[in-house]
Amino acid sequence: MSAIVTSLAIGALFGFGLSLSEMINPARVIGFLDVAGPWDATLLFVMAGALMVTMPLYPWVLRQNKPLLGKAFILPTKRKVDTPLVFGAGVFGIGWGLAGFCPGPALAAIATGQWGVLLFVAAMIAGQWLAGLFASS
Repeated sequence: MSAIVTSLAIGALFGFGLSLSEMINPARVIGFLDVAGPWDATLLFVMAGALMVTMPLYPWVLRQNKPLLGKAFILPTKRKVDTPLVFGAGVFGIGWGLAGFCPGPALAAIATGQWGVLLFVAAMIAGQWLAGLFASS
């Protein structure tokens, strides 16, 4: 139960941070990606803030025997860049650029109740379901 409560609290903190930095506003993301227009550096500062926390702490966390609330670390074993990875990253990037959302901010933006957000999240879930079908075949 503590893992669920902790996950909820961390997710709420993440969503609050996305809302506070306005990353749930697609115009911010599109403004960052539009380097030929009026460029918006907000996303750059959000990413820099995340890296300032992650870079020193990630190696320290991995030196621990196990996660605080888990039995073992679950890390990717695949290290090769292959066609499915490149294709998936491309589709993800195109979708992110066209919609102005990536999954985390889109989930946080559900609270706005905007139809565009709800449609994006529904399409994201459908895409994950379809990807699961292809991965299992």
